[in-house]
This record gives sequence, C-alpha cells and structure tokens, in this order.
Amino acid sequence: MLLTGAVDYAGLFPPAQLDMTTAVRNYAAYRNGEHAWALGRFIVPVSRLTEFEQAFVSKSNSAEWHISALAGASLDQDVATIFAFNKRRLAVIDTLEAKSSTTEDVRVVASAVPSVLTTYVEIPLHTDPSPLVAAIGKSGLRAKVRTGGTASDAFPSSANLGKFIYACARAGVPFKATAGLHHPLRATYRLTYEPDSPTGIMYGFLNVLIAAGVARSGGSFTEVVTALEEQSAAALRVNDSEISWRQYRFDLASVKPLRSELAISFGSCSFEEPIGDLKSLGLL
Repeated sequence: MLLTGAVDYAGLFPPAQLDMTTAVRNYAAYRNGEHAWALGRFIVPVSRLTEFEQAFVSKSNSAEWHISALAGASLDQDVATIFAFNKRRLAVIDTLEAKSSTTEDVRVVASAVPSVLTTYVEIPLHTDPSPLVAAIGKSGLRAKVRTGGTASDAFPSSANLGKFIYACARAGVPFKATAGLHHPLRATYRLTYEPDSPTGIMYGFLNVLIAAGVARSGGSFTEVVTALEEQSAAALRVNDSEISWRQYRFDLASVKPLRSELAISFGSCSFEEPIGDLKSLGLL
C-alpha cells in the first residue's frame, strides 16, 4: 500500500526523454502489467497535448487514462486547452502542475485554475519554503518539489528538502516530488543513461516517503533529514503488514492517510527501474 499509485510516469522527460509514441506505448503496457497497482498518472505538458492525442489514438485503446498536465506560460490558455481536451473524452486530465516562486504567484494560480482540477504548485528550495507552503495550503492547492535532475547541482540539500517536507507536514499540505527519484534509496548513481554519464548522490523515493511519515508522526526536523539521508536497506524492515525505520513503524492504517493526505506521488521517467530496484533489494 505504501506505493499504490505512487509512480507518475514521466517518460517524456530527461534522462529518458522518450518520443511521445514510445512513452504512450510504455504507459499502456504498464497499465496492463503485473505492477500496475504502483502506476500513477501519465505526465505531459499542455503544449504537447495534440501530439499526445495523436499517439493515444493510434497506439492505445485502453480504458480511461488519468493525466497530469504541466502548465506553460499562460494558465488561462492552458486551462481552456485542458477543458477542450477533456470534452473529447479520450482520456481525463484531472491534475495540473504549475510553478510559483512567490506567494502572489500562488494566488494567481489559485484564481486561474478551477477547483475541479487538482493543482500542484512547484516551488524553489533555495529559500525557506514555509511561507510558500502555507500560501499553497491556504489556497487549497498542493505542493510540488524537484528533488534532482541530470546534473549534480540540480539536487537540493537534504536540509532544504527536509524543510519542504517538514513544512508540508506541519501545514497539512499534500505534496508530490519529481526528478531524480528512480531508485528506492539514497546512493551514488549515474545521472543519465548515457554510457559516459557522470554520477552523483540521488535521493530515493523510499527516503522521501519515510521522511514524510516521520514528519507526519511528529518526528523532529533532524529525524526528517536523517531519513532523507538513509542509505542502508538493512535499516528498513518490511513485511506484509508494515514498513519500519528506526523507532518508526508504518502499518497499513497509518500508510493510507500518509499517502492520501501528505506524500501523494513521485514522478519518474522510468517505471521499470524503481520496480526492478525494489526487487533487487528484496523489498518487493
């Protein structure tokens, strides 16, 4: 249950950066695969919806898809495009992801996007995120954080990422994370799929989920950061009824609200890599 619907598929984005037809075909296959229970939404920019529609019509006759669309420069235009797309009933865009760097930006997003769309607001971490998280919560929106990229300097410090998670937990603001979360646990990995790719320390999606659980359970900021920095699979105890880290135990009863009220999902350009790594670690 910890990972049910957790992986938003972002195959269009680096480092995978697949063409639309391949990404659509992959998502259709994952929806019908053994681990479909872990699959979340298909991620696509609003600016590429026409391209998506063409690939969807030609490559997929699956049941209703749920899509999260990334906003561009004009929110009003993007919202209109989304509603026109939904009227064609090929798939359902029920989520929008935008960016804001000030509390005024957050208010603009809130006023421009109808409440029928679940809206995530990506915010920067170079300053204290608490005021922006509070503004997002007051506006009835959700927060989004970027946890990495294809260069080592794209990864926020564990302290800054911890501040974001801690602020979301304290304010009761649901969030999603994206970028650099292909693997379960923090470690040194290749930053791209190129043969000569540089390496860097990347966060794990389990680190983010456990850190969120610690924060939601009333843990300290220091414990949240320590959870983000955990690198040992031996520190995790997993069975059919719970997952544990240090003194924290997350059973089915606590995981459900953790995932539905705080740590909603994470974006990954690969679906197979997270699943494969979990199997390799004996956690799946």
